[in-house]
Amino acid sequence: MSETPANASDNAPDENHIIAERRAKLSRLREAGIAYPNDFRVDAFAGDLEREYANKEQWPQEKLEVLALRFHLGGRLMAKRVMGKASFAKLKDQSGSIQLFLQQSALGEVYEAFKSFDVGDIVGATGVLMRTRTGELSVRVDTLRLLTKSLRPLPDKWHGLSDTEARYRQRYVDLIVNDDVREIFAKRSHIVRFIRNFLERPEYGFLEVETPMMHYIPGGATARPFVTHHNALDMTLYLRVAPELYLKRLVVGGLERVYEINRNFRNEGVSTRHNPEFTMLEFYWAYANYHDLMDLTERMLRELALDLVQSTAVVYQSQSIDFGPAFTRLSMADAVLQFNPEIAPTDLRDAATLRAHCLRLKVGFKPGWSWGELMLAIFEATVEENLQQPTFITQYPAVVSPLSRRNDLDAEVADRFELFIARRELANGFSELNDSEDQSERFRAQAAAMQAGDAEAMHYDADYIRALEYGLPPTAGEGIGIDRLVMLFTDAASIREVLLFPYMRPEAN
Repeated sequence: MSETPANASDNAPDENHIIAERRAKLSRLREAGIAYPNDFRVDAFAGDLEREYANKEQWPQEKLEVLALRFHLGGRLMAKRVMGKASFAKLKDQSGSIQLFLQQSALGEVYEAFKSFDVGDIVGATGVLMRTRTGELSVRVDTLRLLTKSLRPLPDKWHGLSDTEARYRQRYVDLIVNDDVREIFAKRSHIVRFIRNFLERPEYGFLEVETPMMHYIPGGATARPFVTHHNALDMTLYLRVAPELYLKRLVVGGLERVYEINRNFRNEGVSTRHNPEFTMLEFYWAYANYHDLMDLTERMLRELALDLVQSTAVVYQSQSIDFGPAFTRLSMADAVLQFNPEIAPTDLRDAATLRAHCLRLKVGFKPGWSWGELMLAIFEATVEENLQQPTFITQYPAVVSPLSRRNDLDAEVADRFELFIARRELANGFSELNDSEDQSERFRAQAAAMQAGDAEAMHYDADYIRALEYGLPPTAGEGIGIDRLVMLFTDAASIREVLLFPYMRPEAN
């Protein structure tokens, strides 16, 4: 029914033999002038037929026989069972699978040709719906054509493509043989579509826009950029680390509610949560503040859960995440105190005392760090791992929030939040800094940090400062990691599971 697989080095001789046999079959098709035809058209999908006609009581064989529902299907042969003058095969397309019933009496010479078809071949089949004696919905085929000859064998039907690295490198094979992988990317598409529809509702009215992916100056996030070169203009360019500064330019220009679902590039580490190329939702909302963003985000994620799984609760890595209750909102200072009882409230603004706590907790830090940088380091090391349920952490130190508006009551902290779910950051938002002079000073501080060796510090963006000088209305902005959001709603432990083509080192020759 299928050949020996080739997903291990021990199978290489078998695979080479199978490929040679298949190439010989292709050579005969070429000689006959029937290799790779391109005139077959489908008018139905296998999974749709299965879903529509699955009910045996509603669609018994007698009714199907009278109606003689005839369809043209195209797809890949995933199994075949030849039994003399009648055979069965499984055809799979993007929607699902359906059984084919083939008879020598109906197909004639084509039936003999079918016997030499291989699992993995792509075929076009035309016939009428029927049920077998066991009640399985099938297509009684009266016309069959080989459309594409598969030269390589699919992985073994029992074990599938199980090697993780092979799955990521050969995602095309992974998608063929692993239905759950297809489902992940169907859900990813659903999530992105839901977000677009949500933001464009009349009560929000956001406009989707596109901004440059190559920047003269990298900005919008503290991250190490990828560097490239434009030959014609003989100038250095950077792949964007974030679209933020361009989107806020649009708000200056009067596009007061904008969003972009964009690809960002950061020249940093690779992990189960990080890929050098990733997808973000960023949106900016004039005449709103970070509290409005938290309200919108909470509503959007709650409705997304209901839309996707018909429940406010989802299971991620065996733990229930409930979007139904109001999300916890906790300042960073209060969060540090809650999970570090040895730290006193008076310690939080004292850099020397926080350095001592860092040493005690074995939290790394650099000489000269301010209390804000030290508190963030303690938070990341001791608090994040405890934030399982949706939690907004607010009031970040201003020193680690170079684009955020300072709080009116406490200028040392910013009107900023990050959303944590399942012990990881999912979103970052804040009331935007629209004071051009304050922003200019912060850019200068970032530039000084860069000169001192901080590879992730921001450049001074003079054009952005000029835009602010024309006037940015009070605005709030947020970024949500689409890849991490998809991980959450598909129960994926690694970001590579939700990227069709994750970053991989090149294969050795």
